[in-house]
Amino acid sequence: MTPVHFSFTSTFILGLMGLAFHRTHLLSALLCLEGMMLSLFIALSLWTLQLEATAYSAAPMLLLAFSACEASVGLALLVATARTHGTDHLQSLNLLQC
Repeated sequence: MTPVHFSFTSTFILGLMGLAFHRTHLLSALLCLEGMMLSLFIALSLWTLQLEATAYSAAPMLLLAFSACEASVGLALLVATARTHGTDHLQSLNLLQC
């Protein structure tokens, strides 16, 4: 495994571990998701560069656009949660209540 592959693989795994084990605030969960998406973007960009195929060159930009949409929806949910519940702690959220 090359150092470049090791770096984005470890970045993805660290984001996944942060999402799985450090679940106190909604903002930290969103940041872990963004780190995972950025490591996938780097992996997909390197994959298209290694293949030298122009057919796959739009895939990293499409992933980056979906990542931006995911971030905006996550921040909207964060604002809505902070307004209704007064905090962004994940333990205080009850999905059974409206």
